[in-house]
Amino acid sequence: MTYESHMDETKCWFIHRLVDGTCEITKEPESQGADKTWGPFEAQGEAIARRVGLIRSGHCQPRLNPDVPQPKI
Repeated sequence: MTYESHMDETKCWFIHRLVDGTCEITKEPESQGADKTWGPFEAQGEAIARRVGLIRSGHCQPRLNPDVPQPKI
């Protein structure tokens, strides 16, 4: 394995914005139903941090957990 191929293997995290506006993190460079993709990111933690930034900047909507009561606004 060369250094370059090892680097390609480590950059394996992607963020996909789905049609409902939420973003998911996967190891796949393409996701069916995604209208936008960011990445690759070298570490899962980096992808998570970027997803948080995308949510804060309005590029992604947070995925709500149906088991957690949501505040009424």
